[in-house]
Order: sequence, then C-alpha cells, then structure tokens
Amino acid sequence: MSDVLFRSWEAPAGAGADVATVTDHAGVAHLVVTRHALVRQVLADPGTFRPDNALDAVTPVPVAALRVLAGHRFRLPPTLANNGGHSHPAIRAIVADALHPARVDAQRAWLTTVVRGRVARLATELHLGHPVDLYAGLAADLPLLVLARLVDLPAGGDANGSGTEVAAVKEFARSALELFWAPVDPDRQVALASTVGRFHAVLREFAATGGGLAADLRAAGHPPDVVVGALFFLLVAGQETTSQFLTLLLHRLAGEPAVLDGLRDGTVDVADVVEEGLRLDPPIVTWRRVAARDTTLAGIAVPAGTSVVLWLARAGRDPAVVAEPEAFRPGQRGSRRHLAFGAGAHRCVGAHLARMEAGVVVAEAAGLLRDVTVVRAPWCPDNLSFRMPDSFVVRRSGVAVRAA
Repeated sequence: MSDVLFRSWEAPAGAGADVATVTDHAGVAHLVVTRHALVRQVLADPGTFRPDNALDAVTPVPVAALRVLAGHRFRLPPTLANNGGHSHPAIRAIVADALHPARVDAQRAWLTTVVRGRVARLATELHLGHPVDLYAGLAADLPLLVLARLVDLPAGGDANGSGTEVAAVKEFARSALELFWAPVDPDRQVALASTVGRFHAVLREFAATGGGLAADLRAAGHPPDVVVGALFFLLVAGQETTSQFLTLLLHRLAGEPAVLDGLRDGTVDVADVVEEGLRLDPPIVTWRRVAARDTTLAGIAVPAGTSVVLWLARAGRDPAVVAEPEAFRPGQRGSRRHLAFGAGAHRCVGAHLARMEAGVVVAEAAGLLRDVTVVRAPWCPDNLSFRMPDSFVVRRSGVAVRAA
C-alpha cells in the first residue's frame, strides 16, 4: 500500500476512497484525503490541522545521517510551510513582497528573451535530426535564474545555465527533496545529508551577509535561523517544483496535438493550458498536515497526532469539480479550481511566479513539440510529494539524422 503514497501519480483513475488509512514503508499510518472539498477543508483549518509536519522526513533519519547534519549545524525552524505559529504571517508578508506580482511581471520580458534563445538552439538541433533534452536544455534551471533575480539568492550563473552555483543549488534542492520526502536506505541518507548539510552552511553565511530577501528578513528582526529557513524553503519550493512542472507540462503537450494546433492558431489560450497542467500535473502531488486535536473528517475519527496526507493531484481530478477529470481540456469547467498551490494561510506564495514562468514557456516552446517523437519520457523516482523528472528527450519525427 505504500506505493500509493510514493508513486501516487501512477494510481489509476478513481483509485482510493475519499478518506483512507495507508501505512507507509516505515510502518507509520497516514490518513489520505482525496476529495477536493475535504482537502480544502483541511487546508482552511490550520487550528485543527497544523502544518508542523510538512518538512518532517518520511524515512526516519538514522544516527549517522543526523551526525552529518549536526556537523553542519543544520536546523529547520518553523518558518514558512512548517510554521503554524504567530511568526508565520510576518515572515510570509516579507517573502510575498519579494514575490509581488508587479515584481514578477517585470521579469517577463527578460525571461521571454532567454526562453526564445534556448528554443531557437533546440529547434536547430531538432532540425539536424539530433535528440534534445527539454528538461536539461530548457526547464531545469529557468525558475532558479528568475528567482535569483527577484530575491537575490546565492545562485549565480548566466541565462545559459552556466555557473557552478547553479549546479550546486540544483544538487542541493533535489537532495533535500529526496532526503525529506522519499523512502531511502540509511547509506543514501548519509550521502544526502552531506550534500544538504554543506549547502545549509553556504546558506547560513549568505543569510548573515546577503542582500535582497535575506537583508529584508534581518532588518525585520528575524533571527539567523529563520532567514536560513526561508531561503532553504524558497530554493526547494520556489524553483525546483516549477522546473519539474514545466517538464511534465511539456511532456503532456507533446501528446496533445489538438492543443498544440489551438495554441498555434489562437483558439486555445496559454493561461488555460497552464491551469489545466496545474490541475493534472501539479508541482506538488501531496502535502501533509497533522491533527492538533481529536476531530473527525467526513465522519471518520481523526485522533490528535494523526498524519494527514492531502492528495492534491487527486483533488484536481474530482468529478464533482471538473467536467472531464482525466482529459486535458484547457478551459473546461472546473479547470481552475485545482488545489495545486494549496489553500488558506499557507497557500503557495509563489503561485503568480510559477504561472508566469509556465505561461512564457508554453507560449514560446509549444512549437518545438509539433511532430516530435518522445525518445525518453520523464521518469520520476519514488517520492511522497514531488515528481522529480530527470529528463525529457524528443527528436523530430521523419527527419533523417545528418552528419555532424
């Protein structure tokens, strides 16, 4: 049954009850919630269902890995996603200001230029008959580069994705997603802890001296651990999830020729494509809450301390909300009522940013996907909340490979 938790995107349509208990690989029972209305109910009630466990490791961390983290002075205090306390609104307000829609929209022209350049190079490679990886060549680092411009993060490099800092941040972010949300063995946990711990030390130094968001948080009187925690979460949730979503959306579009035709002739709206992608392939598949007190959910007793897994992706396919739950139909009834960004006090503060980035990529890159053959579809490792595709390789259909 733990496969339902760690490969939830492969579950068949209609799988699972509205609320069901599932035991994971470590023997921990989770209450899995699938119905859209119930997921929203939990998210809207942070007093009963707290976010305290949002960043807890789903695989208990062994002593050896804990020692590695301790050696790097690693800490994740309640800051954003895992903060149900009084400090959350003030911290969130500072981050929200850094990601204000006006600031995000000011990056659109720059991002469009970058994406057009990348698309042109990829199109040339496809024309020559070469396979191209749309994850590595387009989607992997774009959100990180935009985020770095917005909030002055320690993620150097240029618009072509070069720079050791970019590679280091990507390695750290993916390692963090695996360490905290994947079923991993002890040896792998030690290796991941080393990567995460080393970069945490970099963040700690940057938090003490960096500008932008780090400086704003310091100026507001937040202690160093809070600054580090905010930067840590942004580097994971603020960019890695978006690069994953872009890859999965491009893959889905490659199998939707009618939608590609509509984008070309203007009968399908880019924003509708993005929303339908968020509904079917949300950046975060599930998210956790913990019951703060004895309660009930859909008539089922939920004791205090129960881990509640909110199946955001399944909520997006609720037939009570969307007309054709399993079909990719941009603009269909209910398409925009998804919970890809959560809801309530902890709704994703970067939602506008993710939508802007996805809109630019769809508008500029959809043409690449016409008449292509998928050489390697995105493959995703076991994970509770994140898909983590590692590549998406296509080649032009019917084009003979030319000599280099």
